[in-house]
Amino acid sequence: MSEKMKEILVDKVTVNIGVGSPGERLDYAKDLISRLTKSTPIETLAKKRNPVFKLRVGLPIGAKVTLRKKTAYEFIEKAFIANKRFLRAGNFDKHGNFSFGVKEYIDFPGAKYDPKIGMFGFDVCVTLKRKGKRVQERRLRSGIIGKKHRISKDEAIVFAKSVLKAKVEE
Repeated sequence: MSEKMKEILVDKVTVNIGVGSPGERLDYAKDLISRLTKSTPIETLAKKRNPVFKLRVGLPIGAKVTLRKKTAYEFIEKAFIANKRFLRAGNFDKHGNFSFGVKEYIDFPGAKYDPKIGMFGFDVCVTLKRKGKRVQERRLRSGIIGKKHRISKDEAIVFAKSVLKAKVEE
């Protein structure tokens, strides 16, 4: 397999804010996430009913944005600055993807505190891929990707350290 096919790339970055209930706070969260990412957010819906928290299936409880290509790399860079470039080995899953949280949006470069919005944190989920991943994901004639071509947790950690310049605590 050629070296170019083994190169690890960022497929997408998903930015999520979970509020827990519809209403004014959800609108503020959508406004905040659109300011940070310069993209239009979509609402995330409750999947389970929970009468204790007054949740029912289909109720909007959060907002998310998916970023790809150049905007994804730019957002990861800013999010790492807010997180002090620190990741734990537990942030990585067995497929090589990783997630981390930013506790307060004011840590994000260029974000200013807005008293109307209040304080929110958000989650950043980074999905990694190699060229050829589409073979597994396409609808027609989908195939299986071999074990040597899949991204392992260790390869993702090396990628985060070398390309994204993150400090990973084992």
